[in-house]
Amino acid sequence: MKNTLQLSDAAFQLDGKMPLRQAIPLGLQHVLAMFVGNLTPLLIITGACGIAGGEFASLQLSLLQNAMLVAGLVTLVQLFAVGPIGGKVPIIMGTSSGFIGVFNSVASTMGGGVIAYGAIMGASIIGGLFETVLGFFLKPLRRFFPAVVTGTVVMSIGLSLISVGINSFGGGNNAVDFGSVENLCLALFVLVMILVFKHGTKGVLSSSSILLGIVCGYIAAMLMGLVLPATGVTPEGVEYTKAWVLNWQKVADAAWFEIPKLMPVKPVFDMRAIVPVLIMFIVTAVETVGDISGVMEGGLGREATDKELSGGVACDGLGSSFAALFGVLPNTSFSQNVGLVAMTRVVNRFALATGAIFLILCGLCPKLGALVSIMPQSVLGGAAVMMFSSIVISGIQLITKEPLSPRNLSIVAVALGVGYGMGANAGILAHTPQAVQLIFGGSGIVPAAVAAILLNILLPKDKAGK
Repeated sequence: MKNTLQLSDAAFQLDGKMPLRQAIPLGLQHVLAMFVGNLTPLLIITGACGIAGGEFASLQLSLLQNAMLVAGLVTLVQLFAVGPIGGKVPIIMGTSSGFIGVFNSVASTMGGGVIAYGAIMGASIIGGLFETVLGFFLKPLRRFFPAVVTGTVVMSIGLSLISVGINSFGGGNNAVDFGSVENLCLALFVLVMILVFKHGTKGVLSSSSILLGIVCGYIAAMLMGLVLPATGVTPEGVEYTKAWVLNWQKVADAAWFEIPKLMPVKPVFDMRAIVPVLIMFIVTAVETVGDISGVMEGGLGREATDKELSGGVACDGLGSSFAALFGVLPNTSFSQNVGLVAMTRVVNRFALATGAIFLILCGLCPKLGALVSIMPQSVLGGAAVMMFSSIVISGIQLITKEPLSPRNLSIVAVALGVGYGMGANAGILAHTPQAVQLIFGGSGIVPAAVAAILLNILLPKDKAGK
């Protein structure tokens, strides 16, 4: 029994030959760590575009199904590479949460609906191709993205998402019963259960705390449905279904097996979406450089090579364009999996590939997508608040990787204070040209990134050379 539980040395080697009985649980562990995060951005953005239910229910199911399939396929490319695409690094790919702020802004600007979602897809196709080109020219560009820049960008992404998580925490700001006691208690219960699993258990249970917390949320919502009324009445006398109620009929109606649909949403090419999304893809390239550097340092104790970084960023870009053809948001490296590699030091590509194959199998089963799509927003919010706040912490860790010199302190302070603050409060840009509003308004991520990159170029180096 002891020999069965003990990992072979191959687990700690990129190309080591592992027995399947060990590779599968290690791969599933990575899937468990990213499964919810892979689908959460789609749930949020389809909700922002108003295509999360009703006549669009089947569309949302198709998108969730495609998200799992695409994540598995793009992960395999990142692990083993196809020509120059892919870094051959132990990275799990999935639907990026970093774009949520920008896509929310696009949805608001374009009035929501299928057209707005199509514009997001069109911008993702072009942006992904743009990032692919950046990947091929990454070596001369690396000096523009030190840890202080990447950390500031990551931190601004987390800050922009916290309000999104809190909206879900209350049941979704479009819900009639937003902020009700039931919604708040359900979200708080999920958050508490995540903390219990995270810090009260070890191994797979600890690394899967978010998934397990959400499962507890489903169970709690089921029990609430047995003892609490599922409907309410507005002051105008209109009856409504409460936001925390689970719609099991949606799961029952979904098929067990279905071939994913290509272009379930027709791409729309609109400059109002393309310009801010292009800038966000630059930010994403910076994030991916940080993730690959982190996984190689944490898992193998060495710096990533230029070839690994270039191939990884190119896979990020081309994978995002490929994802958009299936109606899925951009696919990028997953930071929570980077943390898992750093913690376990398991870098075997074959083990991670078993997880990617599991994702592909999930993408062929719409019933699983339906099960995720009925998740109450308050259950999602209980998990999202912690996930999004963790991104802020990751940014702080990157910023403080080196001593916080006066120069670096100025870059962080101005980028967050002026850049992020201005973007997060778009009213201050109301009298600027429309192009400025489209690029910098609605999300603090883009102006913070631009400010950090420019300041890093313009400010003179400290005496120590930093």
